[in-house]
Amino acid sequence: MALGQRKIKQAELFTPTIQLPKGPSHPFYAKLNEVLAADGFDAFVERLCTPYYKDGGRPGIPPGTYFRMLLIGYLEGIDSQRGIAWRCADSFSLRQFLGLLPTEATPEHSSLTIIRQRLPETVYNQVFVFILRLLDQKGLLQGKTVGLDATILEANAAMKSIVRKDTGADWNQYLRTLAAAEGMENPTVEDLRRLDRQRPDKKVSNQVWASPTDPDSRIAKMKDGRTHLAYKAEHAVDLKTDVIVAATVTHADRSDPETGAETLVLAQYNLQHAGSPVAVEEVVADKGYHDNRLLTQCADWQVRTYIPERKQKSRCWIDKPEEFEAAFRGNRRRVRGDKGKRLNRRRSERCERSFAHVCETGGARRSWLCGLVQATKAYLMRCAAYNLGVLMRKVFGLGKPRGLQRPGKAWFLRLLVWWRWFVTWIPMFIAQRKSGQLFPPLHADFAVRPGHSENHSISTGC
Repeated sequence: MALGQRKIKQAELFTPTIQLPKGPSHPFYAKLNEVLAADGFDAFVERLCTPYYKDGGRPGIPPGTYFRMLLIGYLEGIDSQRGIAWRCADSFSLRQFLGLLPTEATPEHSSLTIIRQRLPETVYNQVFVFILRLLDQKGLLQGKTVGLDATILEANAAMKSIVRKDTGADWNQYLRTLAAAEGMENPTVEDLRRLDRQRPDKKVSNQVWASPTDPDSRIAKMKDGRTHLAYKAEHAVDLKTDVIVAATVTHADRSDPETGAETLVLAQYNLQHAGSPVAVEEVVADKGYHDNRLLTQCADWQVRTYIPERKQKSRCWIDKPEEFEAAFRGNRRRVRGDKGKRLNRRRSERCERSFAHVCETGGARRSWLCGLVQATKAYLMRCAAYNLGVLMRKVFGLGKPRGLQRPGKAWFLRLLVWWRWFVTWIPMFIAQRKSGQLFPPLHADFAVRPGHSENHSISTGC
């Protein structure tokens, strides 16, 4: 074979469509299109979006194409609309998933912004419930035992841009006021930074400070310890099937018991409108949700709670209603039982797994949209795509486009693990046998791998 050389090519004036390149269809997206088409997804979303468009004029992007692009954001792990638009334009398989011909252009990111602002939040909620209905038809929506948990989403706003709510002064102006109170005249930027570092009571409060670009964001501490403007996302997860029954995005400074009751009501609403015959009967959450009002409210709804209580020296029930103590005692009895311990272990696994898929690999940890309503729309579609991933994995054996859920691929990975173990330990076994020491002594520094220094000892795992 001769060496190929890169040459300057001139495009032809006319190209027949039959000569346009066509990539092979992706098995995951092809099967997902079959699932959505079988239940009339395109006709459903077009009927939902019809009241928000005018009759006549230039036809816009089909709602089915728009919502598919939002699903691609989670399935491909892309966090921004620009990235979604670029990925769809670059992939032949995604173009087939969107239903575009080779001669048609993919939607731009600005078009996605216009459609998102045009459609209200209720449309996204109904699309989320439509996907829950698909799961219920496949027997994947139980809903009897629900786990609650929350996480922090980074907002599209910087702490350096916060201003005071009373005067509108930014951080530097506030520091100049403090410097003037200390008797400093015409301080430099370095003087202000030094003063800011040396202040003993350096705190920021959501009651005093706010972001001018995103007033709905709140000052909160992230998972890695950083202080940032953020939102709070909360999941209600079916502990039997891993399905997200309800997802909400609220202000980051709201307490877990306050938002937990709203998420629980939304979960019951979604189950009812999805056509599921079951209702929420048990709620499992961490100790951050332990509150007498929430326990009493769940008892009034005839919902059993399994919420561990916070450590407290003593409790006084003299100045509290009687139903508070009854709900507290019942929850304590259930939590300390074997079933309560088992459900809490399952909650910590299933709820954290949903956040790992949606926020970490799904690209929803950082919100590039300003405003609580806009962030909720985008996050709901990420959770809907997560539910579709559960459906594809448990029914068809396909979890994500880039996942390895096939049984053959799983066995291949196991074979690689066994081969690595073989090539690592067999040479050590042969070397020890030649030295006359067939079985190693039971201490940590019993052998050194060939080619490694003596400082890197091998642990026995005891």
